[in-house]
Amino acid sequence: MVTTNSLNEFELIAALLRDVHNAHGEVFNTTDLKHTLNKCRARYRAEGLSFLTKVLPRLGKAFDKALAGSQPLSATDLGLEPKEGGKLPKLFWEFISRVLQPDGRLLQCPCSSSVKVVRQLCYLFYKYKLPYSDEQEHAVVASFEKTEDDLNTTDRGLEEIEDRVLAGYNPDTRSTDKVDRKVLVAREARRLLYKLFASFDPTDIVPRHGPGTVATKQRLWGKFHWSNVSSQITDVYPFDAYFCASVGHIGDRWQTFQSVSETSIPAKVILVPKDSRGPRLISCEPVDYQWIQQGLGTAIVKHVERHFLTRGCVRFTDQTPNRTVALLGSRDGRYSTLDLNEASDRVSLRLVRLLFPYMVLPYMEACRTSSTVLPDGRVFPLRKFAPMGSCLCFPTLSLVVWALLTAGTQDTYTRERIYVYGDDVIVPTAYAENAMIILESFGLKINRDKSCTSGLFRESCGMDAFQGDDVTPVRLRTVWSSLRSPSVYTSWIAYANSFYDRRLYTTYDYIVGHLVRIYGPIPGQELDLPAPSLRETPPGQNIRRRWDKNLQKFKYHCYGVRSPVIRKWMDGWLMLLRYFTEAGRPSVNPLTGQYHEKPSLPFEDGSAFCASEYTDRHSSMLERRWR
Repeated sequence: MVTTNSLNEFELIAALLRDVHNAHGEVFNTTDLKHTLNKCRARYRAEGLSFLTKVLPRLGKAFDKALAGSQPLSATDLGLEPKEGGKLPKLFWEFISRVLQPDGRLLQCPCSSSVKVVRQLCYLFYKYKLPYSDEQEHAVVASFEKTEDDLNTTDRGLEEIEDRVLAGYNPDTRSTDKVDRKVLVAREARRLLYKLFASFDPTDIVPRHGPGTVATKQRLWGKFHWSNVSSQITDVYPFDAYFCASVGHIGDRWQTFQSVSETSIPAKVILVPKDSRGPRLISCEPVDYQWIQQGLGTAIVKHVERHFLTRGCVRFTDQTPNRTVALLGSRDGRYSTLDLNEASDRVSLRLVRLLFPYMVLPYMEACRTSSTVLPDGRVFPLRKFAPMGSCLCFPTLSLVVWALLTAGTQDTYTRERIYVYGDDVIVPTAYAENAMIILESFGLKINRDKSCTSGLFRESCGMDAFQGDDVTPVRLRTVWSSLRSPSVYTSWIAYANSFYDRRLYTTYDYIVGHLVRIYGPIPGQELDLPAPSLRETPPGQNIRRRWDKNLQKFKYHCYGVRSPVIRKWMDGWLMLLRYFTEAGRPSVNPLTGQYHEKPSLPFEDGSAFCASEYTDRHSSMLERRWR
């Protein structure tokens, strides 16, 4: 029975443990449940939320390493009390012992359902977006600066091979010199990217503004008023062709355009909540750079996903293939998943210049910011090609990884089975060690703790798989609030539904009870309403309804989430420019990932595009009405 509006994190874990007891009573009996609850309660009272966000995830990570066969699990190394006669922890021992031997190594026939239980308990609060401290902020910024220093070493290594690559150096294939092998890989990667972009026209783009914040601080409608356009951009993307609606626009606003500054403005670093470990660093691009980046990035993505060389291997819009291959790899070990650490920050400008062909490189560099402003106000020069936040970051990273890995093998079978989705990489297991060596030799950093190259555990693009079974846990991200909030309402309904799908009904009821106390009756999915809905209507609640004689159906009075529409009249030419660049932009089918050249409809009511209306995505609000 829920008696307060405040959701207690320990009570949520307790509800989850009761569900585990109900489903696995033969393994986790009532006495085991009582002892485990007492242990967790004592640790929670002593350590607070950090027990759930730090201690349990550490156990989960060590457990994953043991599943992958890379390192045995040891309770003492984690600061946990070990079970007598072995290295396994007493906490969750009933399930861990069905997966691992007493010495912490994988059993010959481990239990997949026990793996799912342990990972769900350990990772429930791992992604919880808690407020971060000043120390965490300083650590993230310091790591960003250190990565830039590391690129100095990377660039010096690339200098050793650059001249020979560009000069067509061709060493004896029997040579064992590491530099010679890097030369061969770099030359082949250059050839692949040249072939990929041979038919690509970087001037055939439709620039547009993104939805996010920009370094120059313009809001929505203000982004179309050009006060600064860097000459670095206009040297390859002329102002009259890419920043104006038409020749008439230029003629009518000639005096205004003469006052536009041509200086290059640096990007700006901001920190946004990521998870319980701390914030994520994002670079806000200047508005003129973002305008062209969006157009060029979209054109590259479309071209790569359609080209015969990369179609099926490099993806940007659909994670399903990577998830499926990870599941297959966990079944027979045929595929390995590689995880890149600080991936976007370790692709240096020199590496991009080495690999990318002349027909696209100048255009990529034209919309690249060369410096960023750190939170303390310092202007920091960048050696990386593009930080996270740039629209070219993700495509460039994916293509660098694909080109290097494909160039590293001449085996057709292996080449056709390299799957890249940003920093999520899948390769045949026989090629995994060579793949990691190749990527690291060009400055990228492999997170070997999260890379799965042995055992039968794989993770890629949100899919955690073991022995062919999906063992992905529900990870809570949005922090609970007793105040009505659209993000809490939609997120926690989704969490509850995920628990319901996993037959964790006690946890489902616990969350739903708190939601109903704060938000009132919530519809079930059986009503088929265009609003956030639970898997089933909670018993005892009555949602107001009335008969709509025009639609010949019942309508229900319930909450939905709406982003307010801002109507802002701009200069007519600017509205025309917005119409040309946004009304007919391609949309992506979320099921297939395919592009469709049709006007997008930005409003939930399906209304036609209006150049004077903006959807304010950052101020969604709850709205109770008849649906």
